[in-house]
Amino acid sequence: MTPLVSAAELAAELGSPRPPVLLDVRYQMGGPPGRPTYEAGHIPGAVYVDLETELAGPPGDRGRHPLPEPDVFEDAMRRAGVSADRDVVVYDGWQGWASARTWWMLRWTGHPSVRVLDGGLDAWDGPLSTETPSPEPGDFRPIPGARGLLTADEAGALAHRGVLLDARAGERYRGETEPIDKVAGHIPGALNAPTTENTAPDGTFRPAAELAERFGALGAVPGAEVGVYCGSGVSGAHEVLALAVAGVEASLYVGSWSEWSGDPSRPVATGPERG
Repeated sequence: MTPLVSAAELAAELGSPRPPVLLDVRYQMGGPPGRPTYEAGHIPGAVYVDLETELAGPPGDRGRHPLPEPDVFEDAMRRAGVSADRDVVVYDGWQGWASARTWWMLRWTGHPSVRVLDGGLDAWDGPLSTETPSPEPGDFRPIPGARGLLTADEAGALAHRGVLLDARAGERYRGETEPIDKVAGHIPGALNAPTTENTAPDGTFRPAAELAERFGALGAVPGAEVGVYCGSGVSGAHEVLALAVAGVEASLYVGSWSEWSGDPSRPVATGPERG
């Protein structure tokens, strides 16, 4: 199944006898909370899920957006009506990062059918609602996968053994600036592939062939061992999603640079080269 759904496709599916469970995960880094914008207007039937408290644990040694406790994520998904036998569609309203994080978490924990609204809420031209739905509780039981998640040590080793992509902006990768984390630079051996290059100007993903060409030039091709990290494991999920569109499986280092740079024993590279 393709990991994306267009606004027109979603509108048709929402009118079907068994519509997908719809999750609104609006989030903006450094911006206001997403719930007020959800309450002001959302796609009819969508349930709000909070990235900071339900898709991530408290910030600390594991990074700024570590994985939440399994029961927290399970409770959030069941409250939203997520079941193993029902399609799920996720959207947000800013860059697609939060929806990609939700897609990755559901996929990693075993949900068989989850997609992201391509272009997010900006692509939706249908009606909006201010009614908060109360769906029947779902039965989804998250079971973390054996693959798809990297620890810090695994990410560091993969940077030299396979392909580790740094999804942050180039100036942060090169160590020219670091507005958020403790140290500037990148994991030695990682290659820079900014998340911002995954999408077209309208916010939708670039065509699969273009993404395949882009990632292929970095060695991220089908069958290769590929991993991704970013600042805190949110925008990196967007890169994993873009790679999936291109037909490339990739793992995510959730702790990302916020965890790596918080440990003074870990090496740091700067400049445009892998290091």
